[in-house]
Amino acid sequence: MTNDHAPSRTFRLNCDPSDAERVESLLQAEGFVLAQDPCYSLARGLISGPTALGNALAHTFGYIYIQDRSSMLPPLLLDPPKGGVVLDMCASPGSKSTLLARLVGPQGLVVANEVNPTRLGTLRANLRAQNLPNVVTICQQGQDLPLDEGTWPFILVDAPCSGWGTVDKNPQVMQVWTPDKLAPLVQLQKSILARAARLLAPGGTLVYSTCTTDPLENEQQVRWAVDHLGLQLEHLDPLPGFTVQRGAAPELDHCLLIDGRKSGAQGFFVARLSKPGRSGQPADLPVKTGMADHAVPVKQLTTAHPLNENALKAGTCHLFRDKVFFLHHKALQRLAGRVRWQGLPLGTLRKDRFRIDPTLHCLMPGYDTLGGLNVTDIDILHKMISGQSLPAPGSGKHGGLYWRGLPLGWLKYKGKRCLWSNR
Repeated sequence: MTNDHAPSRTFRLNCDPSDAERVESLLQAEGFVLAQDPCYSLARGLISGPTALGNALAHTFGYIYIQDRSSMLPPLLLDPPKGGVVLDMCASPGSKSTLLARLVGPQGLVVANEVNPTRLGTLRANLRAQNLPNVVTICQQGQDLPLDEGTWPFILVDAPCSGWGTVDKNPQVMQVWTPDKLAPLVQLQKSILARAARLLAPGGTLVYSTCTTDPLENEQQVRWAVDHLGLQLEHLDPLPGFTVQRGAAPELDHCLLIDGRKSGAQGFFVARLSKPGRSGQPADLPVKTGMADHAVPVKQLTTAHPLNENALKAGTCHLFRDKVFFLHHKALQRLAGRVRWQGLPLGTLRKDRFRIDPTLHCLMPGYDTLGGLNVTDIDILHKMISGQSLPAPGSGKHGGLYWRGLPLGWLKYKGKRCLWSNR
């Protein structure tokens, strides 16, 4: 591929691989030209498009996540299995948590921690947009996470850093984080790493990453973790499409320091460490008593319209005031009674009437079951998004909006017309 046709941005398809072709068709119908990125099967590069990628309908409906290809590396190199449990200690805005959620699948769990309340709001908004019931959020200091030690098999520490690797996109970063200002940041990274080492299960895997090129925050932190925390450094080979810098320090022979310009990406650092000992299946942790008092049977939510109940099999629905949340079974085991946390909000339940969040296409059955509008003309879809209503199909009072069978969201019916709104 020549430089004239190099991707201007990279992103991920946020879908099951079986739906990738339909998500791509939605992008292509709007005039976006894509290319496969070699680092991950659902990663794509944008070659050209009629507008900013953030304006694409696939982005509006949560089927893509715009992300630098270097930023995809930490989850991919942590490589948790299907059904695995992952702790993301510094999660906002959610780029890595959402990728981890795809890797572990519906039966797996990602616990996404963010200490800053404003950034926590951004994280939760992205999780809602991406339709991920298997991610729960907490708001704690990473260095003081009140979780059970020695029980987390996979931990990601994408540490707060100086961001020097983003200098091409953010030139001011070198003035904001001058070398004389780094000491508190380096100490914070050490504190978070130390807590992560205590939380990590024997035989568990920890990935430490930054978007800086500063040795103090990268290889020297890894050396400190090996010398003082009892962790072992594992060897990493670069994923396809990346060029790395080796040899400046012994640790770099085993870590990845991404050469941003040669890789067409941000500068990035990734190290993978493990905790000595044998990995095993942890015993089930007790669930806090009293949680059942808030449980809402799924059948109570399906009286107004059918739901894809398979999307809710890994947990239970609970009512808090008038809001219904999905709580993953593995989160109930690990977090209930230990720390305040939040699952995915599904909608509201007032006077036995459930009003679903219209953006939750993950709860939509197939078009043949739910009905609604199955759009094949991109102009019609643009009209719906702009707020125009269309004649309601059939005689029902509920239905979904689909693109060639791909669920997009829940329609609202007003008399004999229907419209789509994300509220």
